[in-house]
Amino acid sequence: MLMRRRATRALLVAGAAGALAVGIAACGGDDEGSSSSGGGGGGGDKEVTIGLITKTESNPFFVKMKEGAQAAAKKNNVKLLTASGKSDTDNASQVTAIENMTTQGAKVILDVPADSKAIVPAIKKARDAGVIVIALDTPTEPQDAADALFATDNLKAGELIGKYAKAKAEKMGIEPKIAMLDLAPGISVGQLRHDGFLKGFGIKEGDPQIIGAAPTLGDTAKGQAAMETLLQKDPDINIIYSINEPSGFGGATALKAAGKDPKDFILVSVDGGCDAIKRGIKPGVIDATSQQYPLKMASLGVEKGAAAARGGEKPSGYLDTGVELITADPVDGVESKDAAYGEENCWG
Repeated sequence: MLMRRRATRALLVAGAAGALAVGIAACGGDDEGSSSSGGGGGGGDKEVTIGLITKTESNPFFVKMKEGAQAAAKKNNVKLLTASGKSDTDNASQVTAIENMTTQGAKVILDVPADSKAIVPAIKKARDAGVIVIALDTPTEPQDAADALFATDNLKAGELIGKYAKAKAEKMGIEPKIAMLDLAPGISVGQLRHDGFLKGFGIKEGDPQIIGAAPTLGDTAKGQAAMETLLQKDPDINIIYSINEPSGFGGATALKAAGKDPKDFILVSVDGGCDAIKRGIKPGVIDATSQQYPLKMASLGVEKGAAAARGGEKPSGYLDTGVELITADPVDGVESKDAAYGEENCWG
């Protein structure tokens, strides 16, 4: 079933409400639980408290984001509070985290929205209390519900892999049969990548070349299950869009179990993680990925947030943190970087 913005978000919130997974800890030194005491860009300025809320702690993307925030906190004399949910759609945990961080005196909160629309009331409450809120990676709906957005251009990320898949399909001389391993309803980043892929491929929603789409929550096991379901619908699927590399690897596992050779299908994704370059791009399991830079998102968030909390310029609007197409098998007419570049720059 295709994921659309108008899908019911209330179900996601209700499911998340019973499974809060918020762990708030002061960090900023070498170990979580320690508070940074200065150095670097912070100079002699008074310590500032900043919160970072990610979707999960297990996804390497958010691990790298947290590393960037911790390093920037150490340099800028920031006490960093961190929290995450149990899944990419766990909005309830994020609401609790925002409330707790506001109570604990956070002047700035960096949030990767689990539900772009459902999180807005909690963000408004924090901003009304004087907290600066910067969305990372995923825009809120509406985007100006947060003070600023530091993120990849996710529409462009999807468009890049869509263009690549189209060009490679023409090079291989195959008739496209497309499976879309989506994220979930209510998450704007998933919709933007989905729409970008269609745009890059040159088709619209409902095109007969699309065999089907299924939610994966960005998870490997769910990606495998989704791919298995779509293969039952049409065993000749030969182009696979995946919302991220964990879901892409899950899809690849299902394809392998079905006796499919990676040389006979095209699998594209988004994120550009170090492990994905090593296990996906280099051996050809993933044909191309749009690499984004989460460490940069978080480190800039801490740096600019700390400056604003000390009376400097308040972050506003959208800051594009960049995206590059990475592949070991380039195609004519589509600009890309090789695997070596991907390894050198993965998630920096």
